[in-house]
Amino acid sequence: MCILGFQKGTRLHLSLARNSRKIWVSGLGKRSVFKINNRDQLRGMALVSPTLIYAILLLAVPLAVIFLFSFWTQDYLTLDRSFTLKNYREAFSDPLYRTLLFRSLWVAGGVTVVTVVLAFPIAYFVSFHVTPKRKSLWLFLITIPFWTSYLIRVFLWKVILGYNGVLNSGLIGLGLVDEPLTFILYNANAVVITLAHAFAPFAILPIFVSLEKIDRSLIEAAQDLGESKYQTFRRVTLPLAVPGIVASCLIVFIPTIGDYVTPRLVGGPNGLMIANMIQVQFLKLNNAPLGATLAVLAMVSVTVIALVFIFLNRKYLRSRS
Repeated sequence: MCILGFQKGTRLHLSLARNSRKIWVSGLGKRSVFKINNRDQLRGMALVSPTLIYAILLLAVPLAVIFLFSFWTQDYLTLDRSFTLKNYREAFSDPLYRTLLFRSLWVAGGVTVVTVVLAFPIAYFVSFHVTPKRKSLWLFLITIPFWTSYLIRVFLWKVILGYNGVLNSGLIGLGLVDEPLTFILYNANAVVITLAHAFAPFAILPIFVSLEKIDRSLIEAAQDLGESKYQTFRRVTLPLAVPGIVASCLIVFIPTIGDYVTPRLVGGPNGLMIANMIQVQFLKLNNAPLGATLAVLAMVSVTVIALVFIFLNRKYLRSRS
């Protein structure tokens, strides 16, 4: 890269030779030649291109196909490619689809709140109260749930929350309840509990990274100025940890709304979500266009909520700065 400075009023003429790395500059009384060294740019493009092609083929193209399908119709095995908004009208007019979408947003929001609230103390403890030599061990222990299959973990929660499961048997044995609790299985509560456990490591790690970046001298300075531990946490630690909290919220919220395995196994009729209806439309009713329409509406809803969340976070950070 080259930066040139010329006197005001000087007229320049630039010409770039085809298939060349040279620029001729005239207008300074003589013809000057500047070489362009784009070897690093070419090397960077060579490194990025495979990833970009991979992302386009496996992410952008399927999304484009889903979006295109939403404007078609299908009668069992016959696919009509005529442009129509029938699927969107049906999705907005049928109360079943609206109920499932709103329930999905509510469940995803509940899972996000529960997961982040429970993840923050763990991340805070590991970052501030565990010696540096043992932090890697604690992070290793946090990732242990990933050693088992996601499906097995869901079945384990089904056993724990069951009518005669571990939780109800323990509560009855301790004399805390007279009969098994029925509100913790086959409803939205069971979905929130199971998903909160499943996504806990995804929430803990970003918050931990954000807490690790906090300069400890800032905390010491706040305490030297007379701040209590609570005030130091509220006015120093928590604001500086906001980027990690925001990342955790997005990481948990976005995939949760598309989960269909957990609602099917532990949700029951009152715990089904929009992803279950999309699965039914694609695999059982052979109505791929309507399933694609529901998928597009779910993605749009998640995108709008995520953008609003990011906007509020940026506004908050600007107000503090």
